[in-house]
This record gives sequence, C-alpha cells and structure tokens, in this order.
Amino acid sequence: MSAIGEVLLWILQIFQLILLARVLLSWFPNIDRNNQIIQIIFDITEPVLRPVRQMLPQTGMMDFSPLIVFLILTVLMRFIPALF
Repeated sequence: MSAIGEVLLWILQIFQLILLARVLLSWFPNIDRNNQIIQIIFDITEPVLRPVRQMLPQTGMMDFSPLIVFLILTVLMRFIPALF
C-alpha cells in the first residue's frame, strides 16, 4: 500500500476514535459543552453527522447517524488498501 493509502487509513482511524468519543459523551447529558475539548470533538464530527442525520427518518430520542457513519468508515477502510 502506498503512503497516501496509509495516511488515509490513519485519518479515518483517528476520526473513528473522535466519533467514538462523541458517542460516549452523549451518555453524559450534564457534561459542560463549553469545554474546549468537547467543543472540538463536536466541531469535527458534526459536519459528517448532520447530513446523515437529515437523511434518516426521525426515531424519537435515538440518533443512529453515528452508527451509519461507523459503517461507512469501516467500508471505506476495507476498500482503501485495494485502491492504493
């Protein structure tokens, strides 16, 4: 695999970890969202989650957009080694 493919895989893996952090933060409703680290996590993940969330039907209090994004990232990470 080329260096470009490896860098793309690293970026996707880091994004998955940030997305996991966002999912875990959602379990704590009283967390201070003015915290700079939490703001960064939300700022990084929201541009990806928002379009997915808008395409999904309303399911009440459950947000399945992180699950869909995780699935998309996993598929991308499987195809990248074949492309590069």
